[in-house]
Amino acid sequence: MIVSEFMTRHPVTIGRDTSICGALETMARAGCHHLPVLDTEGHLIGIVSDRDLYRALEKTACAAASDGSAARRAFRLTPILAVHEVMTPAPIVIEPNTSASDAARLMLSHHIHCLPVMRGETLVGIITRSDLLITFMNLTQRK
Repeated sequence: MIVSEFMTRHPVTIGRDTSICGALETMARAGCHHLPVLDTEGHLIGIVSDRDLYRALEKTACAAASDGSAARRAFRLTPILAVHEVMTPAPIVIEPNTSASDAARLMLSHHIHCLPVMRGETLVGIITRSDLLITFMNLTQRK
């Protein structure tokens, strides 16, 4: 099996200047936990997870808790913190013809939960650990 058989095609993406709140709203609408981040020319520049976004919100809240005036400043800044400030830049990517086992091996060895799927310079999909688990379950049920 190859990645193109079970990846999510045409994934929802966001721009580098999207706020972290905007990114969380996009994830909620799309029902996903990872978003590829594109520059203004449509090139992949990073990946952001809901964990990255919640961690950024948590840091903001912790900084706010130490000082009342800092609290007001931090919560005013939260909506304008941009995704590029918390994303993973230059993520590991794979090609659509990569085997499922190679994709799983990459995710495990690098402790990551998804891989953008690229054909040359073009983002064509995304594959997650959930996609791999669902594929595995489907394969074992056929037997």
